[in-house]
Amino acid sequence: MQLIQNTNSETDLMAIDKIQELLGEQAKYLLEHKSTAITKNQIHLPSGSFIDDNFLGTNRGIPTLRSLQQLYGTGRLANTGYMSILPIDQGIEHSAGASFAPNPLYFDPENIVKLAIDSGCNGVASTFGVLANVSRKYAHKIPFIVKLNHNEFLSYPNQYDQTMYGSVEDAWNMGAVAVGATVYFGAQESRRQLLEVSEAFERARELGMATILWCYTRNSGFKVDGVDYHTSADLTGQANHLGVTIQADIIKQKLPTNNGGYNATRHGKTHENVYSKLSSDHPIDLTRYQVANCYMGKIGLINSGGESKGASDLSESVITAVINKRAGGQGLILGRKAFQRPWSEGVDLLNTVQDVYLNKDISIA
Repeated sequence: MQLIQNTNSETDLMAIDKIQELLGEQAKYLLEHKSTAITKNQIHLPSGSFIDDNFLGTNRGIPTLRSLQQLYGTGRLANTGYMSILPIDQGIEHSAGASFAPNPLYFDPENIVKLAIDSGCNGVASTFGVLANVSRKYAHKIPFIVKLNHNEFLSYPNQYDQTMYGSVEDAWNMGAVAVGATVYFGAQESRRQLLEVSEAFERARELGMATILWCYTRNSGFKVDGVDYHTSADLTGQANHLGVTIQADIIKQKLPTNNGGYNATRHGKTHENVYSKLSSDHPIDLTRYQVANCYMGKIGLINSGGESKGASDLSESVITAVINKRAGGQGLILGRKAFQRPWSEGVDLLNTVQDVYLNKDISIA
């Protein structure tokens, strides 16, 4: 199989001064920070030899290693150890109208895959229906990641649960190199979801596919005294640690916004060093704690791009990418900020995010 390779020259990449402009007042704060809590020499950093360095000694079979190499070896970030994945499953998770009304092109599954290809992404993640609809035409052109389970917002009143929409075998038969799934850690349904997903991931490994876990937290009790701890570094870090425990090859997590979730909710167990020695209030240090919970970076952390807010999407995406990269993460899985705008602008946004990872002036903190 011929993969899309990184053919950009240095002059094609966005210059550091343009990235600094997009970072605005946060440029110095983000680009000059040095992490002293968990230092960069303690974590396993992304590189062109990441699979050889971190997976050859594991239980992953040869077909799974090949699938991982397809993901890491495709697109503008090919063979850098970094990833840019286009995820468009919001037609189920948020409703098709809410997701695609701003840009009706994406009611058509083919445009979802074409956007990922035109943007030089490592892979495209979507639903069984979307990817099956175009699998014979595109599965050999860009790695498919089939999302196995979903929430849905048509039931009334709304429910927050993840339901399996198909089988791992179906994903394999359409040519997917990986499957993805979500577990709502902290929810009453999480143990059932954890069992379902762990069994599905075991089957995926048997068939030689890679696995990506969306490690989200969800519980109304994670909001305390008006503060939302769903994206606290300690709670999301533990969600990541549960994710790598079921042998996910890549972890998807929201960028941390605070810390101290365990202290606020007073459930579970933590340690004072988590807050005094292993992290700080800086977003790069908070994200590095997420990386640490992914076996010190042996399993890659990709952060989500978040909802589209309009004019600020480009700068917010660059900020997220800089934080993720400097923390030791492996990239972004960004959807709504790209597909809810005109085609060329979506491609440019994804390319700009990729440029952060290709720019050698942006180092690991």
